Amino acid sequence: MGKLTGKVAIVTGASRGIGQQIAELFASEGAKVVCAARTLNEGEHKMLEGSLSRTVDAIKAAGGEATAVTADVSVESECLSLVESARAAYGPIDILVNNAALNYYLPTDTYPTNRWVRCFAINVHAPFILSKAVLTDMIPRRSGAIVNISSGAAIGPGRGPYEDQTVRGGVMYGASKAALERFTQGLAQEVSQYQGIAVTAVSPSQVVPTPGTIHHKLVTGIGDPKGEHPMLMARAALLLASEAPLKVNGRVTYSQQILKEFGWIQEATGRGVTIRGSGYSLI
Repeated sequence: MGKLTGKVAIVTGASRGIGQQIAELFASEGAKVVCAARTLNEGEHKMLEGSLSRTVDAIKAAGGEATAVTADVSVESECLSLVESARAAYGPIDILVNNAALNYYLPTDTYPTNRWVRCFAINVHAPFILSKAVLTDMIPRRSGAIVNISSGAAIGPGRGPYEDQTVRGGVMYGASKAALERFTQGLAQEVSQYQGIAVTAVSPSQVVPTPGTIHHKLVTGIGDPKGEHPMLMARAALLLASEAPLKVNGRVTYSQQILKEFGWIQEATGRGVTIRGSGYSLI
């Protein structure tokens, strides 16, 4: 029996990268997975490879159960429709993984307001809307897991003076991920009264090679010494979705940190291990 046998999971941003890896791993552990993203078929995205169809086909080929739901999670009605479609396919929701994210690497003084607002809608507002929707299933049963995928970008540069004055265009992304971590711990406290629900956040300890990070030249690919394999994030999400809530609720952590802490890996490095994590990960 898998760690998630009989569970129903929604994974946003499941067409590629970390979301795809999480969806495939959850399915291999017995979950019925609703894979959500905007790209249904291969080639529909202008720049990046990956699609919901590819993810679902891979899951089914491996003997798992999954369905694809296209959704633009920047729109509240589409978030709610996603949850209703998931319930119609498999029943009440046990696990939500808020993985979908967006950024444009632009300096703040030239960042278009409409793009800034859209990024916050996907990175912060969607996790709130989706969490609120699935909690109507989780609270009555006093059981469930919400895993928010954060980023090392939530670690700010600290106060000046600044020797490094390079503008990398990460202000919006860092701010939205810091907000997501605060939302995680606030919601975790609220649901703690139900004891069986865990709300957590996890970031990569090192840059994960995905179509997006490779496109933006943050890492060259699998095997880059600066990066970690996507499976580490997937396993960290699995741990947070399957461990007893009393052990993990409210944790803001890092992939290799949490995997080593629970004995799922022996060696670890990067953020949360050899590099200090965000303030929320320390409290």
